[in-house]
Amino acid sequence: MTAKPRFGRTELPDRQAEVLKASIRIEWATLVFLVITIALVYLVLGNSQAMKAAWIEDMLSLAPPLAFLIAVRIVNRTPTMRHPYGFHRSIGIAHLVAGVALFTMGAYLIADSASGLIAAEHPPIGSVELFGHVVWLGWLMMGVMALTIPLPIYFGRQKMALAKELHDKVLYADADMNKADWQTAVGSIVGVAGIGVGLWWADSAAAIFIAASIVWDGVKNVRAAITDLMDSRATTFDDGAPHPLGRHIVDELRTLRWVEDAGVRLRDQGHVFHAEAFVVSRWGKVSLTDLESARDRLIDLDWKLQDVVVVPVEELPEEVGGSVHDRQSERNQ
Repeated sequence: MTAKPRFGRTELPDRQAEVLKASIRIEWATLVFLVITIALVYLVLGNSQAMKAAWIEDMLSLAPPLAFLIAVRIVNRTPTMRHPYGFHRSIGIAHLVAGVALFTMGAYLIADSASGLIAAEHPPIGSVELFGHVVWLGWLMMGVMALTIPLPIYFGRQKMALAKELHDKVLYADADMNKADWQTAVGSIVGVAGIGVGLWWADSAAAIFIAASIVWDGVKNVRAAITDLMDSRATTFDDGAPHPLGRHIVDELRTLRWVEDAGVRLRDQGHVFHAEAFVVSRWGKVSLTDLESARDRLIDLDWKLQDVVVVPVEELPEEVGGSVHDRQSERNQ
């Protein structure tokens, strides 16, 4: 009885499974931190536009970890007849949802804060009685925001490392959001301090700065998510460059004695890739055994190759890169 053909892996290997578990733990810790932060900021919100923007930004920060936690419950389901490519695209959908949420609310905050600046609104910050003493509310605002700075810095660094190893763009987007969180806290402190020294416009200006950073995060993530869902050339986890696995696939195929030339179409499906490899035989024909052996070698090349097919062709399509096309592409990168 012949072995059942395999297209690739449907589950993460042990090392990446452990990384995924660590990512889940840090995302739950992030949610707990954000819930506490949102409650504390709400208690000292006052009439500050910067504090309002920071509070909304904190609520928006819930979107990436929630999207991630929902997606990972779906991502490793076994492929079915209805979903023959598996469920890894759920990561891309989560990425898009998070990006749209960031962009929409950031745009609203810019409009809201800009209207206050144009109208020359002077936000009053009153005083509260605390332990029998009258305290300017601005001190409490700045104190609370200062407390929210250290953990986002730590979370962001940890998530960035995990996102790189797991090739998870939602996790990377969340790490980027954590960077925006602590920058937002700093901006809020500056805005409230500005009101305290008589610079009424500093509050709205800080709010606009915060909102602009939210919009920029949204634009980057929406663009990256749509690009991946449109099956563009696979890139690294931070969308910084074409993923090197495409070159590794071609190099691996060209080591086979019967392969004259090779090319690949590599698309991002979430944590993993779908690879369509095209090969030109030196002898004009190729056996089924050779094709299956080549496919198995590619599957074993990297854990991210979840779905692999090898197609014999007489000539490489330009889109997948022949020898001349590859050299031209390398010079243009």
